[in-house]
Amino acid sequence: MTSTQELHDAGQSLWLDNITRDLLTSGKLQNYIDKYALTGLTSNPSIFDKAIEQSRAYDREITQALARSQSAEDIFFELAIADLRVAADMFKHIHDRTAGVDGWVSLEVSPLLAEDSPATIRAAGRLHQRAGRPNLFIKIPGTANGVKAIEECTFAGLPINVTLLFSAAQYQASAEAYLRGVERRIEAGLNPEVGSVASLFVSRWDKLVSGKVPDRLRDQVGIAAAAQVYRAYRELLNSARWQRLANEGARPQRLLWASTSTKDPVASDVLYVQALAAPFTINTMPEQTLLAFADHGTVGALMRADGGDADQVMVELAEAGLDSAVLASDLQRQGAEAFDESWRSLLACIDGKAAHLAGGG
Repeated sequence: MTSTQELHDAGQSLWLDNITRDLLTSGKLQNYIDKYALTGLTSNPSIFDKAIEQSRAYDREITQALARSQSAEDIFFELAIADLRVAADMFKHIHDRTAGVDGWVSLEVSPLLAEDSPATIRAAGRLHQRAGRPNLFIKIPGTANGVKAIEECTFAGLPINVTLLFSAAQYQASAEAYLRGVERRIEAGLNPEVGSVASLFVSRWDKLVSGKVPDRLRDQVGIAAAAQVYRAYRELLNSARWQRLANEGARPQRLLWASTSTKDPVASDVLYVQALAAPFTINTMPEQTLLAFADHGTVGALMRADGGDADQVMVELAEAGLDSAVLASDLQRQGAEAFDESWRSLLACIDGKAAHLAGGG
């Protein structure tokens, strides 16, 4: 049995944090599904930026879009939706087999809308309808304004991937928004079965505190933050409030580990995958991390539902002069700024390629 299959059998879904046209057409993604128990996929603007810049696979469609005088943003969504439809269809049998629990892909709304909840809600609805695939999540950041959009989109029956979460408090706010949306659907006599995941970014914690903490905390803060979130997640699933909703036919908003590639060059390249092995969760990882875990990863003890020693790690972090709540807020703000930058870079890449192709390149 492969280590990836073993991790899947332990109750964790393995998703790929990557998409390119070549990945889809070369048979590589299908091979990952068949060989490594891959059951889903996530994408983001940076991934598409690299895919479009480094490949000629999109040139024909960009040229056609130019003839229609489409904007860079319109071109991006046309290209992204085309790729994600193919990926969604490749995972459709998993989505069907698991009754919608697994087999998802994700598309992000423009991060420039993050401070405008009504615009985010409208964009999410348009994108999901345009994609035309039941197993496609729309990604919305779990910021203060994003939380409002999450509730409204859930009430509207849109499957949402809540992204850019870093702490238990941020996770609980997004989970609360999801629960309110489901409760409102039940009150309105609507089907409460709305898919959703909550994505916690892990390795960015350790990158942020690198060089500022004692050696014993090196590469441990992100794992501790994840453990605290996992405890909050399991407590929610065991709560009377959730059990009432489940009794009405609702499904849980699954917890997803994101940013799980190792940033520390001296640490194991499968550090976060092994540490975050936990039932009822998803781990989305880049190709390099997936292949590394398949090659030499092992599945040991699973995460404890009580959070283990996570609180002690955060106490030691505070003793080092770093407030975890402040850090989580900083990480979310910096992440939102990075999303904006990535989005602008993506549109600039499309404009640059369009100009090149228009010039006969």
